[in-house]
Amino acid sequence: MNDIKKQPISSLGYNFIPSPYLPKGKDEYYLRNIQNRSGIKYRHLTALEIEVLVRNRNTSDDWNKILVSDAFNPELVKNCKFYGLVRIGKLEPYFLEFHGFRGQVGLYNSTIISCDFGDNVVIDNVNYMSHYIIGNQVMITNVNELGTTNYSKFGNGILKEGEEEKIRIWLEICNENAGRSVIPFNGMLPGDAWLWSRYRDDEQLQQKFKEFTQKQFDDKRGYYGKIGDRTVIKNTRIIKDVWIGSDAYVKGANKLKNLTINSDPDAKTQIGEGCELVNGIVGFGCRIFYGVKAVRFFMASNSQLKYGARLINSYLGNNATISCCEVLNSLIFPAHEQHHNNSFLCAATVMGQSNMAAGATIGSNHNSRSPDGEIIAGRGFWPGLCVSLKHNSKFATYILIAKGDYNYELNIPIPFSLVSLDAANDRVLVMPGYWFMFNMYALARNAWKYIDRDQRHDKTQLIEYNFLAPDSVNEMFDSLTLMEKLVGKADLKSRFKEASENEYINLGKQLLNSPGSEVNELEIIAEGFENSRRKVQLIKVQQAYQLFKELIIYYGVNHIIGLISENKISSFEELQKSFPAKAKRTSWINAGGQLIQQKDMEQLKTNIKAGKIKSWDQVHTFYRKTGEKYAADKFQHAFASLLEVFDISANKIDKAFFKQLLQEAIDTKVWITKGIYDSRAKDYNNPFRKMVYESMAEMEKVTGKLTDNSFIKQQNNELAEFKKQVAGLIKKFKL
Repeated sequence: MNDIKKQPISSLGYNFIPSPYLPKGKDEYYLRNIQNRSGIKYRHLTALEIEVLVRNRNTSDDWNKILVSDAFNPELVKNCKFYGLVRIGKLEPYFLEFHGFRGQVGLYNSTIISCDFGDNVVIDNVNYMSHYIIGNQVMITNVNELGTTNYSKFGNGILKEGEEEKIRIWLEICNENAGRSVIPFNGMLPGDAWLWSRYRDDEQLQQKFKEFTQKQFDDKRGYYGKIGDRTVIKNTRIIKDVWIGSDAYVKGANKLKNLTINSDPDAKTQIGEGCELVNGIVGFGCRIFYGVKAVRFFMASNSQLKYGARLINSYLGNNATISCCEVLNSLIFPAHEQHHNNSFLCAATVMGQSNMAAGATIGSNHNSRSPDGEIIAGRGFWPGLCVSLKHNSKFATYILIAKGDYNYELNIPIPFSLVSLDAANDRVLVMPGYWFMFNMYALARNAWKYIDRDQRHDKTQLIEYNFLAPDSVNEMFDSLTLMEKLVGKADLKSRFKEASENEYINLGKQLLNSPGSEVNELEIIAEGFENSRRKVQLIKVQQAYQLFKELIIYYGVNHIIGLISENKISSFEELQKSFPAKAKRTSWINAGGQLIQQKDMEQLKTNIKAGKIKSWDQVHTFYRKTGEKYAADKFQHAFASLLEVFDISANKIDKAFFKQLLQEAIDTKVWITKGIYDSRAKDYNNPFRKMVYESMAEMEKVTGKLTDNSFIKQQNNELAEFKKQVAGLIKKFKL
């Protein structure tokens, strides 16, 4: 049966902190007094004010426990029940208005237990309000329950005095078996979640992360809930153990429990009708609307949940949107899009700039003897309509997966590929470089779009949005070698011959670099791409091979041009002196959307275990410092990549060769710009796209004119500027 306890009414509103947890010499209000930073000077009620309050049908267990400011107006308090110490700021005869909703300043028709109020608040029809500190000009109306417990953690995965480890809140991200669980805390960045979820065999490192998190917060009992200035809450049922920042807007929510809801004037958070949020952290500037259910979750700043989305045991990165669908046990980096009711994401690490189409089922559940599978997808991951993927699978950066049920585990290491099913021949087709050949518009526009839409105010982590970056370029290098090996093997197999791996690579390189070779006629089979007996065939390999090399060169030349501009280099001789003597292409890691050299990450882990880094704040300082040197590190990588493609040293770059590089860069930029235009123009030239319109004029009215496309115009302008810049360099350097 329910354990319902009877206690004397005189104790209601008192003894908030149980005596075993009350420090010696402190009263139950000592933490409340620290939290209340309003600066209001409170006084006791006058006899006349008490008389007015009583006449207005207010009651109190002890009128001496009602403290008010000098600008208190008792006529603006009606039909309220007060218990415990209640402190009320200025009340003036005005009404407040927000989004057409108007409320008279004052406290009306509410039960209020041990709360503090700032100036000119609107409190009306709050059935139960307990242990909250309310800011200035806050509006709270039609709320069933608004309360704080003495052990509230506000969504942070910490323990209060006297609590057992088993009640700690963990986020079971990346894997359903909780093997990669992390403890949520306010201020947790995507890099923190990623770092903690990895390196599970390093017990000392894992213990340090747990200690960092517990140290972030006081374990004392007795903290009050807070609602910041100008926050508006209306028509909401239950708010329990919730800390809310300023300028937030909550309307029609069903249940908010054990949360921190960050909000401020520059990044307002809104929560709408029918939402139920439990055990989570909501970042600055988030939007949560229309029947959302989220349990054990973290939403980083400027992310959105909408239209009945379910987010459970997951971390959602900055500037991401999830609508309608279900996401479980996942770690999602910034700039993720998932808008469809019948898409499903489970037990996955998705490394950002991703898009989930309708019907996509990423991580089919329980396909082994235990729900311990995972999917890891590099940034730019794009599973198409009705794609079904199986644990375990892994994908390089910018992988597009065409419609189909992929019934076996996949490992696709070649970036910018299209993966599709050839059902007639029972094989999987992989087209390396698909994005460059057929969809440059989407690839380039997405890179621009993510930068344009990055609304973060706190940019502690420098997020990389360019599709040519150390992570993708390293994968391209690995893919060049892989394509050489597979082409060499395919050629010898067609002649019933075998050879060593190095011989395969050397033969493949020769064939791929020979324009007249018949590489595209070979059946190029990739082993280890799918866990099945059927074939995985690579197509358009020679085109992809040459494109990869061309784009790596373009990546390197672009960064040299950037170096010249940034350092105001005035001669070719000065440029030569600025080249690194020993440039080396290093390994990089995508840590929550920020690209970090692997050697720096290893040093971070060493410093954490050695006690040189003692808190999450210091980890965040590492992110900032790494971000500050990213441009220089990225230049080193780009320059080393350029040298590696040509297999030369830096001193081999003379004037003639540099001029050739600049001219090739222009050719590549022209090709990219043309590819952007052509891939968009297909939508206007396709007769099946045009057939739903009576005329081209109607089509252009609906879709807009191709010639008016702002992104294409921008790219044309960038091309013209690039040509002008290169021409200037050739002239200045006397090339």
